[in-house]
Amino acid sequence: MSEQQAPAGTETGPEGAADAPTNDPIHLPDDHPLVKAYAAQKDEIKALKARASKLDEIEDAQKTEAQRAAERIAALESAAATAKAEALRFKVASKHGISDEDADLFLTGSDEETLTKQAERLAARHEDAGRPRQPKPDRNQGRQSGGPTSTADQFAAAVGDLI
Repeated sequence: MSEQQAPAGTETGPEGAADAPTNDPIHLPDDHPLVKAYAAQKDEIKALKARASKLDEIEDAQKTEAQRAAERIAALESAAATAKAEALRFKVASKHGISDEDADLFLTGSDEETLTKQAERLAARHEDAGRPRQPKPDRNQGRQSGGPTSTADQFAAAVGDLI
């Protein structure tokens, strides 16, 4: 009689049939061809990463002075545009009396016209919030009711009915 063995990483039930594989890792000997191939791929990946970084260094070194200057100019122009937009936002905010925190949060426009509209709207909301609100009208005010409204009137009506 020959017994069938379940593949590694599986369990056998009472009848000898293989159940679903377990989540245990499979341990192969160090001289197994898959282990050797995996190690070789890891070494090759390390070598390729080193070559790629070296290639980047060579490309940077081969850039002309004009290309480097153009990159610096582009970076400086971007920084100047950001600083200009920031200064414009704080100029509009101070003109309308808006705090720095509110300016950072609510003034999101990129041109002066949009920023001014946003600041005016925010300043108007701030002014409205400081004013006392008018009470809502009482819909029952001025209506005639059929019975006495105060407790004294109710008492007099009750006593008047007894007498």
